[in-house]
Amino acid sequence: MRWLITGGGMLAADVLRAAVASGEPALPLGRSELDVTDRRAVRDMVTACRPAVVVNCAGWTAVDDAETHEAEALEVNGHAVAALADACSAAGARLVHISTDYVFDGTSREPYPEDAPTCPLNAYGRTKLAGERAALERGHHVVRTAWLYGAAGPNFVRTMTRLARAGAAPDVVDDQRGQPTWAADLAAFVLRLARSGLPPGVYHGTSSGETTWWGLAREVYALCGADPGLVRPVPSTAYPRPAARPGNSVLAHTRCAPIRHWRDALRAAWPTLTGELPRTPAQVGEAGPQCSVA
Repeated sequence: MRWLITGGGMLAADVLRAAVASGEPALPLGRSELDVTDRRAVRDMVTACRPAVVVNCAGWTAVDDAETHEAEALEVNGHAVAALADACSAAGARLVHISTDYVFDGTSREPYPEDAPTCPLNAYGRTKLAGERAALERGHHVVRTAWLYGAAGPNFVRTMTRLARAGAAPDVVDDQRGQPTWAADLAAFVLRLARSGLPPGVYHGTSSGETTWWGLAREVYALCGADPGLVRPVPSTAYPRPAARPGNSVLAHTRCAPIRHWRDALRAAWPTLTGELPRTPAQVGEAGPQCSVA
């Protein structure tokens, strides 16, 4: 199977790594290799490469900046997805488009199933929803994920690791719930989905279990051998942002099995993230519901 991977960020790097490790040819296309907003360039690239699967990891990810640059974000997160989907359909390739929990407003008390009504709170969520619709209308796959972290690029886990090593006592939001998800786990999930023969549609690619940002920060501190008590819980109102965040980002998994529990994944990821073994057993965060993984 030949893979084409758009985007040059954290997830794209892990999808490339997973594809290469499986012995299959994969072509990474960062922004300098392919402008996904250039419809002709997208069509020509897909036609020339003839991939079996295109994994679209490209996107406008600056959530707050999208509030004042929604048209530009829509070009990348919406219109470019339509161009990729059209090119894939014409070339007989499958598109797996990466989306987000931000298509929901976060007011539900329960995890959001794949077919839950969408209602974005912010411009970023609206543009990502436009991309979802473009992919689905053309018969392709959408994978929603959330709270992603990995070895490449800035993310919450790396920030908390730096603060823990410095002995800092950060204030961390404790009224937003979600599923921390290791990018390498999501990459493996995406490859399995693409190979599975499952029909086009929406699939949720997040770890099982749930916690808050405060709970995740405490877990990181413990794994660093620092005192989790240094992490102070605060409400979201303590950090006003241009873009509203959903209070509940927990995604249900009704169409396929979830990725392993977020705490197990974080411990497995730790040597890759830090170059060290975890210092203590991960037992300080909120466990959340356990889910079996097929």
